[in-house]
Amino acid sequence: MRWPPWSPDSERDRDDKKRSVSWVDSLNATDWSHYSDPRTLIPTILLTTTILVSVRLYHSYLRRIPEATHIRPGFFRKRSLFGTVTRVGDADNFHLFHTPGGRLAGWGWLPGRRIPEKKTDLKGNTIHVRLAGVDAPEAAHFGKPPQPYSAEALEWLKNYILNRRVRAYIYKRDQYERVVATVWVRRFLFRRDVGKAMLKAGLATVYEAKTGVEFGDFEEKYREAEAIAKRKKRGMWKENPEEYESPRDYKTRTAATNETK
Repeated sequence: MRWPPWSPDSERDRDDKKRSVSWVDSLNATDWSHYSDPRTLIPTILLTTTILVSVRLYHSYLRRIPEATHIRPGFFRKRSLFGTVTRVGDADNFHLFHTPGGRLAGWGWLPGRRIPEKKTDLKGNTIHVRLAGVDAPEAAHFGKPPQPYSAEALEWLKNYILNRRVRAYIYKRDQYERVVATVWVRRFLFRRDVGKAMLKAGLATVYEAKTGVEFGDFEEKYREAEAIAKRKKRGMWKENPEEYESPRDYKTRTAATNETK
């Protein structure tokens, strides 16, 4: 800046003006056609597209989901979750450690991609899954006595899926922050619907709640499996099926008993 204002331009000011003019001239002289050359433009577009698609694939299919609350609403009825069952709680729900991509993505053999074994490491890192369309006998809860065959049903589910890899086709998140899903497990090289297998064993009934019930496309097959178990007197149907109190009726009765106390 000149000082005083009426003094002639200093040498530094003249140099700044020259540099400014020089930069504008060089910008105007740039050969912009180089950037629109297909040999430059096409690789740039391909690289950008590849990066965007990779990010999208990762977030949709390869990003590990630690808990049910982290599942995006858009995933329900459109995505399935693959993982290992780390704990079976009651006879119709369990905890799943999500391993997207399975062994192909390195789970189980790559460093840093192993399923934790300690309960402390699994806390807050598993998805609570509720089997869709079935209702197992109730275990003892909140001072209520256990329902007949609840222990047998729990043991059956543990033997069937605990520490095994399963695929859960998810429908929704229920009021207990569990994911309601139809679950498949590979047994003897064949994929088995866990809920249907439990019904056939006579250790669960078809879910009969008036609201919030989910079957996917399997309600008819589930009812058929229950009818077969009744006819062959399997599990809870060994005695008179007509006199057996279903899990739904048991919950209704015990809830009414608690209210009258």
